[in-house]
Amino acid sequence: MPAGLPVAIMLLAHAAAAAPTYGPAAPPAPRPAAAPAKSAEPGCKPATPDPSNRDIVICAEKPQGYRLNPDVLKAKRQVHSGGRPQRRGPVAMKDNSCAVVGPAPCMNAPMINLLAAAATAAEMAARLSKGQEIGSMFVTDPHPSEYQLYLEAKREREAKEAEKAKAAAAKATQQQVKAAVDKARAAAAAEETQQASKPAH
Repeated sequence: MPAGLPVAIMLLAHAAAAAPTYGPAAPPAPRPAAAPAKSAEPGCKPATPDPSNRDIVICAEKPQGYRLNPDVLKAKRQVHSGGRPQRRGPVAMKDNSCAVVGPAPCMNAPMINLLAAAATAAEMAARLSKGQEIGSMFVTDPHPSEYQLYLEAKREREAKEAEKAKAAAAKATQQQVKAAVDKARAAAAAEETQQASKPAH
């Protein structure tokens, strides 16, 4: 009897596996995942589409990205910073030097400087005869515009980049010279070793 027990267990297990199962049906086997879209290669050109091929080729250049010009940002910062604050002074401090009536006239009275006006008129005539502008002559408190600040920031950045490039070129030249000197020394040392190793005749 002990020998027939394992055979009976195997037969029962086989019958249980073949019997219909109760409950919902098993889900269908999942479909294989579709191949991912091929990424674009640089300079790719889509070939003539093949109707039997189901691959989708995406061909587009990657944009460089959104980057603001650092010179423009620096100019905007300078315009909005306003520079050094100016102290206006107390309102109560007024100039009363010409409020006195008497034998001594007011020495610092406001008046028109006729010599400066004549020189300005002559300068205007000279500029106009050459076809130049005269608007800059009347600017009493010059503040650079945002565009002028941008040009200045660009000039400074380009000067710094030129300095870095010049320093890198000088360093590369020094390294080349050093490499050439080391190579010449190594060749001379090899030649001396060869001459020393030759037997004297």
